[in-house]
Amino acid sequence: MTDCAVLFPGQGAYLPGALAPLAEDEPLVRETLGTLDAAAVRLGRAAPSRLLLDERAPSLADLVATAPADLHTALFAAELTLFRLLTERHGLRPGVLLGHSFGELVALTAAGAYGPEEGLALVAARDDAFAARPPEPGGMVALGISAARTAGLLNGLGEWEVTLAADNGPRQCVVSGPAEPLERVRAAAETLGLGATRLRVPYAFHHRSLAAVADDFAHRAAALRTGPVRHVLHSAILGRRLEDADAVADLVAAHLVRPTRFTDTVRELHADGVDVFVECGPRGVLSDLVAATVPGVRVVAPLRRRAGGREVADALDGVAGGAARTAGTFGASGGTGTTGTTGPGDPEPDGSAPDDSAPDAASSGPGGLDPEEVVATLRALYADALGYPPEVLTRDADLEADLGVDSIKQTELFARAVTRYGRALPAEGARLTSYTTLDALAGLLSTLPAAGTAGAAGATA
Repeated sequence: MTDCAVLFPGQGAYLPGALAPLAEDEPLVRETLGTLDAAAVRLGRAAPSRLLLDERAPSLADLVATAPADLHTALFAAELTLFRLLTERHGLRPGVLLGHSFGELVALTAAGAYGPEEGLALVAARDDAFAARPPEPGGMVALGISAARTAGLLNGLGEWEVTLAADNGPRQCVVSGPAEPLERVRAAAETLGLGATRLRVPYAFHHRSLAAVADDFAHRAAALRTGPVRHVLHSAILGRRLEDADAVADLVAAHLVRPTRFTDTVRELHADGVDVFVECGPRGVLSDLVAATVPGVRVVAPLRRRAGGREVADALDGVAGGAARTAGTFGASGGTGTTGTTGPGDPEPDGSAPDDSAPDAASSGPGGLDPEEVVATLRALYADALGYPPEVLTRDADLEADLGVDSIKQTELFARAVTRYGRALPAEGARLTSYTTLDALAGLLSTLPAAGTAGAAGATA
């Protein structure tokens, strides 16, 4: 029986400068990043620390569009560094590891199937396979319904080229396929009021159209040295645990073409005794999916926002001893739901959280503001100004990466909210683009002094 699973998220977990505050407090972070930087350079890749230690680094949307290889290297480095910190510094002893899409490659490395440099080479081999065998253009659409309802929708529409790519939760899955039939599915789902969001990806990941890329990737991966796994690893793609080298090869071969069955896997692990899920990466994408799938379990996302050593330690308080903190503490959730507009763990940017100075909107601020009411007010204000449907503005949607709101517009809109609540920014100002979600902005707003208070000043973008 196991009681703790460590989750490795996919591409949506990237956050510029995600490890910056933590690196200031934990020498192990800079040591690990230094090792991975050197390995990346030997592979002809850019050092990942430049994206993980600078909060002004390119956004997720920018990297997806212009430098996907840099993004993948940074994701790998962030998750592997955090895993080492959790296990070596904080004594976390996971019963099982679980990756989502791209995160399965990191989980393989964390489990010991690959060494850190071989794991980074595995990620590079994936990118090289795409470069060598570029697939036909395609895409992905996130739907706010279950996998069973999605199957019914696709069957009813007769769109056989579009298939399930990721079953993320009871009310969230992703489909992929060629551009034209995929757009027909998206339009039909939207007409039916099901919630459908086109994701920012150039290809149909987890789809048979990537078969040639998958073959090339498997061939390149076969040249890498593997070792015995040190941690139990359960694959949401294979639907089983990996215990030998043959299973590792099976996962690599299936990685790009088979769907991620995250919902079924989480339920299976929970049935086997897992009652604590710790997310090993920036943001809280998978934690929210788990909480929506098996309500009542304890989920912990130590880097839901940029955090220093103390905050990470607080988030993990009691986890290694068997009892994670519940909702209301930094980085933890006792059952927070997710939305139907978020994308899959691999290709789609999900809601992020700001740096460690951002207040937690799960509790009332000093001014006694109701965080739920503040989020609702911000949602209505932003939706009206931006022309978005209110349901798109979920409390954890990233204003820049997910919704394309630039820093000037963010400053303008937040200034309206500050005026509405009779508040003013503190004298030192605030870099609003560090507060990237409505949830984070609501927390910031509750800490601001009343208008006219000495030292109040404007915000910076």
